[in-house]
Amino acid sequence: MPDATDADADADGLTVGQVSARLGVTVRALHHWDEIGLARPSLRTAAGYRLYTAGDLERLHRIVVYREIGLGLDRIGAVLDHPATDVPGELRAQRAQVAERIERLQRLGAGLDRMIDAHERGLLLTAEQQAAIFGPDWDPDSPAQARRRYGDTTQWRQYAERAASRGPEEWQAVADTMTDFDRALGDAMDAGVAPGSPEANRLVERHREVFGSYFPLTRQMQVCLGRMYASDPGFAAHYDGIRAGLATWFRRIVDASARAHGIDPDTATWE
Repeated sequence: MPDATDADADADGLTVGQVSARLGVTVRALHHWDEIGLARPSLRTAAGYRLYTAGDLERLHRIVVYREIGLGLDRIGAVLDHPATDVPGELRAQRAQVAERIERLQRLGAGLDRMIDAHERGLLLTAEQQAAIFGPDWDPDSPAQARRRYGDTTQWRQYAERAASRGPEEWQAVADTMTDFDRALGDAMDAGVAPGSPEANRLVERHREVFGSYFPLTRQMQVCLGRMYASDPGFAAHYDGIRAGLATWFRRIVDASARAHGIDPDTATWE
């Protein structure tokens, strides 16, 4: 049905446009509430235009209030039209739902804070916690160094997303898994496991799985890591501290496995 302009408004009522402006409710919403019988205007002009009385406006005010606190239109209608409705009970139930939503949003906010911190810091652990988990030789500045070096990469973002959900216990489990793997590498080298052998290839696959605690590792990326382990003084010292020559041996078993999968270790790139 058409709506009057403000100039056509009857002296005894407000037009849809006037009510919309006064209550901050869209004309479309007012039409819908009229159609479903929630808030019908009491008057019509001679031309059939909707007009809202003071009583209509009071009902609309209550509808707006109840809608703002989250009541659905059906429940609003029950509160307004059914005397037997337990209004305090309805409001208490709504208050409980609001409290639940607030709690969920607070948890979401805390999670976002951790995610932001993880992207900026890497490890959400104190220096003391890092030393306790990763050992006294651990450099607590290494996450910041990694952030400066790799912060714009996909892998840093993947690492940060994993780090955001980890506390000391989870990181301890990661560290223990890496320690067990390093021990297995040293034992395999001592036992004379040959690059390209089934046992060596299983170790290479295990490395990719263990490293997945940080971010997904492709075979080509693993070849690049093998190079770095052998050439970077810090990584080489770590592996050679487990067994002399272990960094070079690890690179050899990674390269042999890569060749078996059609990858040339000499041309492999970080992808």
